Amino acid sequence: MPQVISRVQSSRRDHSGLQIPCGYPQCNRWFKTTAGRTKHRICAHPELAIPAPALPPSSPEREEEPSQDDFRTENPEIHDLDQSTPPLSPLPEVHTEFYGPGNRLYRNYHTKLTGQPCDAKGDFLPIDTPPLPLTDKSPDDWTPYRNRVEFETAEFLYTQNQMAAGQIDKLLDLWAATLIKHGEAPPFADHRDLYSTIDNTPLGDVKWQNFSINYTGEKPEQNMPPWMLQNFDVWYRDPREVIRNMLASPDYANEMDYRPFREYSTTSDERQYQDFMSGDWAWNQADTIAQDPDTHGSTFVPVILGSDKTTVSVATGQNEYYPLYVSIGNIRNNVRRAHRDAVAIIGFLAIPKTTKEHASDEAFRRFRRQLFHCSLSKILGSLKPAMTKPEVARFGDGHYRKVIYGLGPYIADYEEQVLLACIVRNWCPKCMSNRERLDEEAICRCEEYNEVLIEEGSPGSLWDEYGIISDLVPFTNDFPRADIHELIAPDILHQLIKGTFKDHLVDWVEKYLKKEYGNAEAQIRMDDIDRRIAAVASFSGLRRFPQGRGFKQWTGDDSKALMKVYLPAIEGHVPPDVVRTFRAFLEFCYLVRRNIITETTLKEIEDALKRFHHYREIFKTTRVVFTFSLPRQHSLKHYPQHIQLFGAPNGLCSSITESKHIKAVKEPWRRSSRFEALGQMLVTNQRLDKIAAARTDFTNRGMLQGTCLSNAQNISAIPANGHEGETNNFASRSDPDYEQNRRAVALDNDYGEIDDGAPLVQAHVMLARTPQSKRAQSIPALATELNILSLPALLGQFLYQQAHPNDDRLPSEYPSAECPQYEGRIHVFNSASSRFYAPSDLSGIGGMRTEHIRACPSWRNQHSRHDCVFVSMNPELTGFRGLEVARVLCFFSFKFHAVDYPCAVVRWFNTIDDSPDEDTGMWMVRPGFNANRTPNISIIHVDTIYRAAHLIPIYGSQPISREIKHYHSYDAFRAFYVNKYADHHAFEIAF
Repeated sequence: MPQVISRVQSSRRDHSGLQIPCGYPQCNRWFKTTAGRTKHRICAHPELAIPAPALPPSSPEREEEPSQDDFRTENPEIHDLDQSTPPLSPLPEVHTEFYGPGNRLYRNYHTKLTGQPCDAKGDFLPIDTPPLPLTDKSPDDWTPYRNRVEFETAEFLYTQNQMAAGQIDKLLDLWAATLIKHGEAPPFADHRDLYSTIDNTPLGDVKWQNFSINYTGEKPEQNMPPWMLQNFDVWYRDPREVIRNMLASPDYANEMDYRPFREYSTTSDERQYQDFMSGDWAWNQADTIAQDPDTHGSTFVPVILGSDKTTVSVATGQNEYYPLYVSIGNIRNNVRRAHRDAVAIIGFLAIPKTTKEHASDEAFRRFRRQLFHCSLSKILGSLKPAMTKPEVARFGDGHYRKVIYGLGPYIADYEEQVLLACIVRNWCPKCMSNRERLDEEAICRCEEYNEVLIEEGSPGSLWDEYGIISDLVPFTNDFPRADIHELIAPDILHQLIKGTFKDHLVDWVEKYLKKEYGNAEAQIRMDDIDRRIAAVASFSGLRRFPQGRGFKQWTGDDSKALMKVYLPAIEGHVPPDVVRTFRAFLEFCYLVRRNIITETTLKEIEDALKRFHHYREIFKTTRVVFTFSLPRQHSLKHYPQHIQLFGAPNGLCSSITESKHIKAVKEPWRRSSRFEALGQMLVTNQRLDKIAAARTDFTNRGMLQGTCLSNAQNISAIPANGHEGETNNFASRSDPDYEQNRRAVALDNDYGEIDDGAPLVQAHVMLARTPQSKRAQSIPALATELNILSLPALLGQFLYQQAHPNDDRLPSEYPSAECPQYEGRIHVFNSASSRFYAPSDLSGIGGMRTEHIRACPSWRNQHSRHDCVFVSMNPELTGFRGLEVARVLCFFSFKFHAVDYPCAVVRWFNTIDDSPDEDTGMWMVRPGFNANRTPNISIIHVDTIYRAAHLIPIYGSQPISREIKHYHSYDAFRAFYVNKYADHHAFEIAF
């Protein structure tokens, strides 16, 4: 009897096998529809060819125009070469190369440790010798997998989905049920077959090892503490093999520096610091290493370490782990931050525990510290031979090079730094400042000086007068050229964001309010501060705080988000010096977090620090605090030196290791059975490394082009006779979209040449792809919708301006008879996207960031949202002086005389004063009005929009209404700050 198929079943869609490649060079994304591919191209690969200069709108009247004497000089971070003047010639007897597009930079490279390629025996090769192939495997060798389907299935189930073993078996059974009638089987028999295949992967295989440490000192005869009888296990992987795998990875071949260098601007000879190898420490180490002629031509490989205890669960027994991570200084900062396996876990350190009775024993505390240092010395021991005598290693570009290892910076929070430096808490690990007077000038700590003090002083005097724990030996003493005090890395997360901002300044404001106004009034004022924070308007990428800052457990992301909106919220409740303290501190934070730090930036950092130290005295004079000898706050004074030694601090922040906790510790723990979880976590990490190494290898051999489905279609399209036939797609050929999509693939696959250098266009704005069919479709209808009766006249003025770009008159002065009238169809959009170059934002390796600008009557079906934007007025002026702020009331487009015009209806803000506010450092604006007191509204071309702007109300000293919500913000207040702290790019342009 034939099977009866219901109407619902017959109407279901079949799986579509259509696979459309993106077509952009080096992009491996594939899509099922051209619409999906188009949306991807708009977001990921906008065509940023340099357009003709856009016509800026006529400038709204400023309330007070700045004089030319008040204009800032040229932005020191951007130096456009005068094409009529040739670049400066390299200095003689210096290995100098021009670098980057337009020869805007030049680098002086180290002349001894040059990273010269050699053969496998260590014999140097002639210059320009091509590299050997990275592998001799054939393009169809998927070992240990049988085919691509097996590999991608394993990667999907184990790495991406992290499916449990029982669920894997269930899925494979369902898969097998669909294949029985074809006489075929799924890729794996069960989860054991899957795990065994992954384990047999020959790449990325660095075995886990362990050793035990126990107490060997004097033991009491009675009441012996249990920790003295315990063995403490340390699990680790050979760091040398892990580092050699990093060096050999093709993923990093183009993101690695093989030589120490110093980078300068070609126009001004100003030095700049960015990646680790651009700092003085790598150069100085190379100078020391190069004293041995046998090391000449080698590559210096700094070993960056990091460790931090982490908690995986507070509800079960063993919930703490102590991971140890490694990276190398040759890999650039953006790659280290981008979670591309450039930071690898190499160990789990022991966490000694004992009974409460013995937890405070000095012997136990000393053993716990020395256990840490002994463990590190043991784990890193395999690197020591190649720290003085070069060894040959394979690199991801195919060349062999001699390498010299050296211990580099150690990423740690303050508690860990105290342990590393073998000092007493509340002392500085970097300098000899007394813990009671940390901000006094003092010499830097160094092991050589410590040894002299230990020889001359007693343990008690060393503890009290210098903060030195004399019976501890740092692990760096076992390795050449290593001084732990020099290697302590800056920690933006714990020193600045969580430490100085959250634990100190925010807490001090609350204490000030209580001391000044009493508890009851202070609570009222803190509630108002919370309402002010909650009333901040929405902004792309800005976290909102609906309840203010009153949450119990702060994360680093909480603190970073609050930093962006906190300053205007406290103004009016605290003295101006408190506001200026926050301003100086925020400017310090945003400056040190830049990707590229020039010598001019270093001066700005030192100036901000000086102002911070000056204005924070208000907290002492009001008796909120009695000392500023706080180690994390004191660490700010060492940042200029850190930058000169190690480059931009954002490449060494503990946020990098904390994010690694998720992949290396927390997720593997959640996948375990919780019983003796560590062993299962080690296996999980090893399998993840094997899958990642296999993907890198297959990608490098060109085996992962397209998708798994498109690859299968290509194979099935070639019959046994070797001639190409019809592609066996699952999609029906009767599908009307099929042929259109297939032709689009063939016609739209060529993007031309791509410039891999720095972007030449700083910003590009594009309207949303889909117009709103339920909104106005003509200018009169849009005028009614927006309640702007003059909109047709404004459009005429816009068209007149586009046709007469050299007319310097105000739009209101244009002859109305000559202003074109447009009565055709328009398309209204709810948003636009701005894509701009933001090198100091954590926005990916390319430094490009995309944000959405909203102008819609209903945002998330609740309220209207109309964002503000920066509009470019005079590109020749730097910072905010070349910009204006406007609020977007509507985006629309139309075609006039065969020209497409993407436009925005905006309401202008007038700039208050000719300089930023002295207290907050932010520019002030207010809604602009015409002479007849009507709102100053214009139509502008979207090409004149630079990016979104964020405004925060100037709240004053009066409490705000409880009824004001964030979507009321731009309408309920009369004046605003231009929030330069909204993100790093805003900070760089709104000065």
